[in-house]
Amino acid sequence: MENIKSYVNQHKDRFIAELIELLKIPSVSADSAFSKDILKTADAIKSALEKAGCDKVEICKTPGNPIVYGEKIIDKKLPTILVYGHYDVQPADPIDLWDSPPFEPVIKKTKIHPDGAIFARGACDDKGQMYMHVKALEYMVSTNQLPCNVKFMIEGEEEIGSVSLAWFVERNQEKLANDIILISDTGMISNSQPSITTGLRGLSYVEVEVTGPNRDLHSGLYGGAVANPINILAKMIASLHDENNRVTIPGFYDKVADLSKEERAEMAKAPFSLDNYKKALDIEEVYGENGYTTNERNSIRPTLDVNGIWGGYIGEGAKTVIASKAHAKISMRLVPNQDWQEITELFKKHFENIAPKSVKVIVKPHHGGQGYVTPIDTIGYRAASKAYQESFGVAPIPQRSGGSIPIVALFEKELKSKTMLMGFGLDSDAIHSPNEHFGIFNYLKGIETIPLFYKYFTEMS
Repeated sequence: MENIKSYVNQHKDRFIAELIELLKIPSVSADSAFSKDILKTADAIKSALEKAGCDKVEICKTPGNPIVYGEKIIDKKLPTILVYGHYDVQPADPIDLWDSPPFEPVIKKTKIHPDGAIFARGACDDKGQMYMHVKALEYMVSTNQLPCNVKFMIEGEEEIGSVSLAWFVERNQEKLANDIILISDTGMISNSQPSITTGLRGLSYVEVEVTGPNRDLHSGLYGGAVANPINILAKMIASLHDENNRVTIPGFYDKVADLSKEERAEMAKAPFSLDNYKKALDIEEVYGENGYTTNERNSIRPTLDVNGIWGGYIGEGAKTVIASKAHAKISMRLVPNQDWQEITELFKKHFENIAPKSVKVIVKPHHGGQGYVTPIDTIGYRAASKAYQESFGVAPIPQRSGGSIPIVALFEKELKSKTMLMGFGLDSDAIHSPNEHFGIFNYLKGIETIPLFYKYFTEMS
């Protein structure tokens, strides 16, 4: 497309400044204390879409946080691309591990990002990647190069399971009708080797509570005679994996599809340094299910991980107590064919069965979603591949992601649309962690690449 690089270069300071302002708003969906900031962010997205060139923009109410919808329809006979993104962010905890305040964005140069990276919660996941699409639309509209119709659906509950999104999609199928869905909420291999995400894992997220005595007890008077819920919970969690690091829940692997040797060989072609991987995480050895590589373990194999565990006294000093209750939050990343609701039920049944009679167990499901695999023989994939090739000068590699975007399977079911996952983040960007960041190069390169996808998808359709 004409002058796209020069346009981005000419306006890059403004593009960066606008994103920084958006990142200052703490739109944390998991904590109701930030509900006003959620609404403020939705207003900011609405304003940005209007300025970028959408003819119609509205903030749509849902049972939960609002969804921002926008559209630019130039000819109903042309293809329509639906852009999905989210404006909510993860909680910033633990705050003390951030090098700078999570909602006071700063730009710092790093070894991976010599041009600088924006450090802030939501920088990569997903405000930065979502905002690339807004600026890409601005370029196409302002230079009269928008080749097709575009719709935006930007939600505020992705980080808590997109609770209201299914409700909204079911009630707005005509409004959301499209030829393909475009999402940038994933990553790529490196800044010199782009990749296209062709698979996502599903998710089952639960919380467990183990209760022993009806109150906290003196550990001297009662220790050894009454079940300690923390001890028992630790044993129960430890039993969820065997000596080969496989999940022990009966039926957990029944529907897991094993990839062929040929498919695993294709995956292995992606550039990967195990030494660099360990160095980046400051670990001496990797860990996981026997018989699989690191990249296979975090993409094509299901997992079970404890995300949080608590109970008893954790304040300063000592308190000799047997706690009445112990808790844990547990997530299971699932692969295609594993139904998240079925897995949740299998977990619940198993966890209750392995509990000794000395305690009571409650399993509370939180949220989940199905895995997804997108074919690489479609117009959408070819258009995305050509766009990356032109923008980066290197052909992208198809790659399965270990992450989950549960709504992708929902879109295919309800809207009958395939999804293209064009991510520009890196594994090192620390999403969901302290010091999350997004490279300036990645942000601007996304703005350059997205219009090329519009162009080639329209030409191929």
